[in-house]
Amino acid sequence: MDNFRRAMGDASTYLSRAVQDAHIGDEATIMYNRARQYTEEKLGKAERTENDSHFDDLANRTDQTKNYTEKLVKNTEAVLVPNPAARLETFMFDNIPVDKLGVKNTRLSNLEYLGTDMIEGGNEFGPATPYGSALIRVGQAQQHLGEIERNYIRGGHDALIAPMQKFLDSEMKNIMRERKILENKRLDLDACKNRVRKARAMQLQPPKDGIDPRAVLDQSEAELRVAQADYDKQVEITRLLMESLGSIQTNHLRYLGEFVESQAKYYAECNTCMQDLQQELSSFTNTASNPYISPIPISRPRSRCQVVRDYDALQSDEMSMMAHEVLNVLECDPVEEEWILVERGNKFGRVPRRMVRYI
Repeated sequence: MDNFRRAMGDASTYLSRAVQDAHIGDEATIMYNRARQYTEEKLGKAERTENDSHFDDLANRTDQTKNYTEKLVKNTEAVLVPNPAARLETFMFDNIPVDKLGVKNTRLSNLEYLGTDMIEGGNEFGPATPYGSALIRVGQAQQHLGEIERNYIRGGHDALIAPMQKFLDSEMKNIMRERKILENKRLDLDACKNRVRKARAMQLQPPKDGIDPRAVLDQSEAELRVAQADYDKQVEITRLLMESLGSIQTNHLRYLGEFVESQAKYYAECNTCMQDLQQELSSFTNTASNPYISPIPISRPRSRCQVVRDYDALQSDEMSMMAHEVLNVLECDPVEEEWILVERGNKFGRVPRRMVRYI
């Protein structure tokens, strides 16, 4: 009874969709015949045409490819951005041009938020103190890690997620559409076979209502030949598309390699950043009881600045800088027109004013 109810429910759904899609009488008849054939198959009252074993193997491999590719895309997204809400926002901004969206993604990562708070705390505690200067330096490292992470998310998405999603939306979607067409062709074929069987059975009965049994059989057999040809053609189309998936794995292997490369780069950059930070912090700890005194007369900090581009120190009293780095700005005493004094942690140095912008 439960199977009967499920079959009737499936048939009702199939029939409802069929009626919605039918715009003319002939198409409505076709859709009705499909729904009827589908229902009788579910109830075990009608036979269905089966594909050969090779075709079934191709269909199974296609389903596996689709399912696992969808899982890989979903799980890779979760690895790159674990938070679901942040993931939606991040990938939405990555995939939609800013000029069409109308807004920019200004959300900071957790590392960048932490770095900002550390730098602000270090300035409050005093950038000239060991703890304050160390807090600022660690904050700058967190901000740098946030930038590395942002590049990794973008690179991982472009390397693996985007091309695999494109595959699902194009090749795989096309194959599934052709398989759906094939299923409809198969229902049409089996419905024609049933009509032929009934027409042949009519040959043993006297004509009713002026209907010629021979004419009914001829028409049914003609419809069967057309349905068989349409079905065979669709089988071949679908088979060729599914067989082409074998070459797709070559592309997916390349995507996987590019993703691993982006991961390796990410972890290497993070390791370098943390190794450098760890070495600098050890010097902070060693000099905590004897704070570093700048050899250059300075006044109190006035503001902060961001480095415009990389700068390599030319003199011993200068400081090398990296682009986008945020530093504390102090003034030389007396004030110099072309030079300012900047502070990073417990280190001081002179840099050209033109190499930074105040923030």
